[in-house]
Amino acid sequence: MAESTGKIAGNVKNEAGEALSYASVILKGTNFGVASDEEGAFEFNAPEGNYTLIISEIGYHTVNKRITVRSGQTTNIGTVVLQERESELGEVTVTGDRSEYKVDEPSGSLRLNEELIEVPQNIQVITAQSLEDQQIIDMSDGVLRNVSGATRLEHWGNLYARVNMRGSRAGAFRNGMNITSNWGPLNEDMSFVESIEFVKGPAGFMMSNGEPSGIYNVVTKKPTGVTRGEVNLTTGSFDLYRGTLDLDGQLSQDGKLLYRLNVMGQTQNSFQDYTFTDRYSVAPVVSYQLDEKTKLTLEYIYQHVNMSNVGAAYVFSTEGYGIYDQSFTIAEPGLDPTVIDDHNITANLQHQINENWKVTAQLSHFNYQQEGASMWLNAVDDDANLLRYVSIWDALNQNTFGQVFVNGEVETGAVNHRILAGFDMGTKEYIADWNQSHQLDSANGGFFNMNNPVYGAPVNGLPQFDRSRSLRQRANTTSITQSYSGFYVQDELGFFDNALRLTLAGRYTYVTQSSYGAVDEDSKVTPRVGLSYSIDDNTSAYALYDKTFVPQTGLTITGEPVDPLSGNNVEFGLKRNFFNGKWSTGLSLYRIFKNNQMVSDPENPTSQLSYLTQTTTQGVEFDARGEILPGFVVTANYAYTDSEITEDGRPEQFSQVGNPVSGFSKHVANAWLTYSIQNGALEGFGLSAGFTFMGDRSTWTWAAENQLSLPNYFKLDGGLSWQNDNLTIRANVFNLLNEYLYSGSAYATYYYYQAEAPRNARLSVGFKF
Repeated sequence: MAESTGKIAGNVKNEAGEALSYASVILKGTNFGVASDEEGAFEFNAPEGNYTLIISEIGYHTVNKRITVRSGQTTNIGTVVLQERESELGEVTVTGDRSEYKVDEPSGSLRLNEELIEVPQNIQVITAQSLEDQQIIDMSDGVLRNVSGATRLEHWGNLYARVNMRGSRAGAFRNGMNITSNWGPLNEDMSFVESIEFVKGPAGFMMSNGEPSGIYNVVTKKPTGVTRGEVNLTTGSFDLYRGTLDLDGQLSQDGKLLYRLNVMGQTQNSFQDYTFTDRYSVAPVVSYQLDEKTKLTLEYIYQHVNMSNVGAAYVFSTEGYGIYDQSFTIAEPGLDPTVIDDHNITANLQHQINENWKVTAQLSHFNYQQEGASMWLNAVDDDANLLRYVSIWDALNQNTFGQVFVNGEVETGAVNHRILAGFDMGTKEYIADWNQSHQLDSANGGFFNMNNPVYGAPVNGLPQFDRSRSLRQRANTTSITQSYSGFYVQDELGFFDNALRLTLAGRYTYVTQSSYGAVDEDSKVTPRVGLSYSIDDNTSAYALYDKTFVPQTGLTITGEPVDPLSGNNVEFGLKRNFFNGKWSTGLSLYRIFKNNQMVSDPENPTSQLSYLTQTTTQGVEFDARGEILPGFVVTANYAYTDSEITEDGRPEQFSQVGNPVSGFSKHVANAWLTYSIQNGALEGFGLSAGFTFMGDRSTWTWAAENQLSLPNYFKLDGGLSWQNDNLTIRANVFNLLNEYLYSGSAYATYYYYQAEAPRNARLSVGFKF
């Protein structure tokens, strides 16, 4: 590398001669660049060649300098003086991350060409460093503590993360593509994740169709052009052994061909007997700079999972929740594991048309194959006798997406326009075989008694499913398909040197889908209107109105086709950056109406006809994240969510008007604090502590006559760490108070629940090279 690269160095100051720390220094059209340090100095390596160096800082005019980098030499551009401008807004700037915990701009896959503080919507970004500090290993493993009001609905054996927020399910996205399915997507392993973006409320510029609560977007790691590597080894409670490798660098001497490779291997048992999850993943990425304006990126992600029966985590009782010890399980040790192979290949092409216009095109295919089974019960009585059965669960989940969008910026007189327009389309298919089942126990003296469990010898033996025919032949009507296409356009009009911004947008979406044999076809225009105002350099206020819809298949109780579920969102918010932009805070108030929600006929639950209901969800959310002082990082959030059924088409005696919507908590609060000593004999030593609180929790399903409320939830975690430039040692203890934590619901004549792990710990050692 020394033979083909040189160094770029310099210093950034303002007109008063003061150093500007965290100024962005970027080589135009490349991934090379850094942020200036606390003294305003910067230095980084780059391939030899001629470049335009862009130096920018919020509140200052951007400086462009033509430079030449020669191999083995240092190009010192001296001191660059940035002139302050009356408003920090009004022209396009390129800025780098201000810290490892708080970012200023969303990823390109969110399609927004502006800083988060200017966007008229609540968007929260969890960085890779936050995930590493908290030793989060997959999407279901503590991610949600970093976002206000987001909770998990059931556990599904860590198969996938069903995220609820603002009264309904949040859409699951990866790199800007809607991969949500009824039972998916597979949990992303954090080894190949760069950040996770939570967009609260409808996002017409992103969502083809979906619930009005919003989305979460997993952004995967890409090549940076800097040659580096990192290896991390982790061990922990319940026989956790995990290793990851991250390699980043150049494949050509001219720096045009770059690569990134992330590899992970893990084996882990559970606090419950006979349950386990073993997995590995491989995620290579290559990017090629076709010319100074065009870059092609090819990415492949493969995840393999070998896990115990998905239903084994459930516990049943006629008495209520939390009846048995946390380690109790209904699993059978001889059951075959569930095996999953998950593939994703993506091609992304970006072309910088000119200084103000950029076009992005993306194609991606997802293929998820599962061979396994799921446990449930036929009956449970007051003496804790259980009749268990196992159903086959083989599945195929295929998605293909195509996207093209353009970002641009123009001025018409005194008005600045940020333009976003695009077209996207996709197809989704999910098929599964649930049509074979095997009774493990027998009512004739062969019960599984939960007070005196006997494992390894169910009276009817273990299942042997017939897989002689293909999955498509066995799936029959268990098929869910969807095809959609959409066009959208958005114009953000900037007034008064872009201090006041008015967003006008609309999206047209056409969807056809088939669910269990029922076919539906819908099209709809969803508008978006937003207003954002920069009160000063670090403060903005916004208002937003947005809509979304979800196609539905079925008939109303009168035999008419069911209209799409529609959601309307009204939101107001305030955003403020503190401590030189390193700590961001946001406060939002919202109200969401959901119309045409289908519910079964209470007098004929197996009927194909449905009644319709309406729900109203309103709440307040507060988020804060970033670095308050050198080494002191604080992530904190709180959400108040009030979600209830406001209209119900069912007969009066069955009406649920005024009852809460299932699957959320009225109060959710989280915090994670880390302090690392910056100098002295204990330099590099760190302390961490965090908690999660959920109050006034509703259960998993709609209210039932035998429903019991869930107790408040409180979990306390803490840890120690030490690091230098290359080595990091980190240990965390989760559920420090060893609380018995669970969630569940009433179902028919009994209750079911899932427990969480008692006190447990993880230790990791990482080395950067």
